[in-house]
Amino acid sequence: MKKLARIFIIVLPFLYMAAIWIMSSMPDNAVMQLPDRATDRFIKEAMHLVEFAILYMLFAAALAASGKLTPLSSLLAAVAAGLYGVTDEIHQAFVPYRNASWIDLLKDWIGVAAAYFHVRYHYFKHNRGFLTKVKQLNG
Repeated sequence: MKKLARIFIIVLPFLYMAAIWIMSSMPDNAVMQLPDRATDRFIKEAMHLVEFAILYMLFAAALAASGKLTPLSSLLAAVAAGLYGVTDEIHQAFVPYRNASWIDLLKDWIGVAAAYFHVRYHYFKHNRGFLTKVKQLNG
């Protein structure tokens, strides 16, 4: 059962990347649209921070589950998540009814950075948090 959980955690960031790609291929109101336009826009703009922070955390969890989460691999995972944000913005530039912006890209990177520093503080400096539990799947 531990092996199956570990495999699932390792595959999860790639499934999440596919979900981001699919959602970026649709108009921004295809999944949800709130009645209040200002609230809808605010929530969707804030999602950039959240979705790429989640992507980095999934990469970190995959590394922890495989016993390979180190400060360097964590930094590389953060860069990979940020670069996927770049890929997502380029992709959106070619999708009808979508647009790419430097501000969205900045929000993607801020979300990744926030998650990265969270992991750096809680996992590497204080050895606590959910990644310590994920790490136990390896051993």
